[in-house]
Amino acid sequence: MSYFTEDGSEAAVLSRLADDVEPRFREMMQAAVKHLHGFIKEVEPTVEEWGQAIQFLTATGQMCDDKRQEWVLASDTLGVSMLVDAINHRRPDGATENTVLGPFHVAKAPVRENGDTICLDGKGAPCAVTGRVTDENGNPIAGAKIDVWQTNDDGFYDVQQPGVQPDMNMRGLFTSDADGRYDFITVKPLPYSIPTDGPVGRMLDAMGRHAMRPAHIHYIVDAPGYEQLVTHIFVKGDPYLESDAVFGVKESLIVEFEPDGDGWKADFDVTLKKLS
Repeated sequence: MSYFTEDGSEAAVLSRLADDVEPRFREMMQAAVKHLHGFIKEVEPTVEEWGQAIQFLTATGQMCDDKRQEWVLASDTLGVSMLVDAINHRRPDGATENTVLGPFHVAKAPVRENGDTICLDGKGAPCAVTGRVTDENGNPIAGAKIDVWQTNDDGFYDVQQPGVQPDMNMRGLFTSDADGRYDFITVKPLPYSIPTDGPVGRMLDAMGRHAMRPAHIHYIVDAPGYEQLVTHIFVKGDPYLESDAVFGVKESLIVEFEPDGDGWKADFDVTLKKLS
């Protein structure tokens, strides 16, 4: 039995773990307690400072609802989402790289035909996006599902502006054809600010950081027998590529958006990794 002391605080807490605790949960709790107590001993917060930390955690939870996930935003802006993603998606050279999902994905996007537009509000410069879905050997993958979404030309996702934007604006679910090809019409994305009206925004301000994300389009690509891909494409030349608020940019995902008549065009090929 360990009584609680400053020096022995970690051991006192860990001694309360029951013998029959699930092994993986035990491993995670031991690490969490070790690092949390180590943090407290390193910075030695005052009671008032720890109270402020508790309030931040409380406010972050209170900001969450079915349209907004402030905890995902906190994880993203601290680089934790990207680290977890990198650990869980170590792909071979040639396979398209993952990046963060973000807090604004919506399940059951409207099914659309190749060549359809996802822009329902008519705003922005039209952009044709094309590409192929293949395996690591370059063989086409037919029937892959390509779920895409982005902000509108005002820099907001539809779920951020209910009643202002049409439902499911800037979202669509496409299917690759027999040659693995897909294409859709959208608008050229623009950089935008993540929400700053909550505790995460106040945290960034206190850190002296901006809240901008470089212009991008989100993708989720699924095909039977292949690992799901969650990624973005980023606009080459965007001023925020090297300072993305959520650390989501990878060099391989930066795409050239070229002028095309009165609009733009971009091409993005996807290479999926086979499930082992």
